[in-house]
Amino acid sequence: MEEINTIYLFGVKIDEPVVTLTDLLVSVLCFIFAYKIHNNNRSEKVFTYFKLYFLIMGIATALGGLIGHAFLYHFNFYWKLPGWITSMFSIMFVERAAIEHTRIQLSKQIVKILSILNIVEFLTFLTLTIVTLNFFYVEFHSGYGLMFVVLSLEGFLYVKTRNKASKFMLIGVAFAAVAALFFMNNISIHQWFNYISASHVLMAVAAWFFYIGASKINMKTSPK
Repeated sequence: MEEINTIYLFGVKIDEPVVTLTDLLVSVLCFIFAYKIHNNNRSEKVFTYFKLYFLIMGIATALGGLIGHAFLYHFNFYWKLPGWITSMFSIMFVERAAIEHTRIQLSKQIVKILSILNIVEFLTFLTLTIVTLNFFYVEFHSGYGLMFVVLSLEGFLYVKTRNKASKFMLIGVAFAAVAALFFMNNISIHQWFNYISASHVLMAVAAWFFYIGASKINMKTSPK
């Protein structure tokens, strides 16, 4: 079993401090991006979905860092579920944002079908996660949502229209993919900056590109 790094700050025990800090880095960035999108006062659904994605991902990574890592010794394993479940909600919303973005090229009927499939997919993986208490389904849902749904839809838009927003979204997906490779293959740079910390930093970069992409979305763009 891998040794857990621990520090004591003002007499308070903190497990996996660097993992916690990098989780909170993602959290703070996501809250900032959600706030910026909210302040833009854009009324289209795609911006609501992106705002919810960043807001809920911020909550998920804060819960993951504080309860799932730093202070897990105060809780039992089941307390990992709130962070897992909120992260799954966030992935659902970034999928819905990508689906909504395709309105500039796809018909209302196709967008509606994709939206329904998104709900079915989310409920399926959510049920599997709660029943099995296996993080694998959280990972698989995240991978499916980003590497299949967001990648394919934004890739389609970029190929069809050279959409600038899609380009940045695709770069974000690429960084998320590298983050997943670090995590799945346990690629650790150092005992203190391990594969989880590295994946969190890459997730922060991915979130930044997602925000740039979201800020460049123009739903009034008409199909060529």
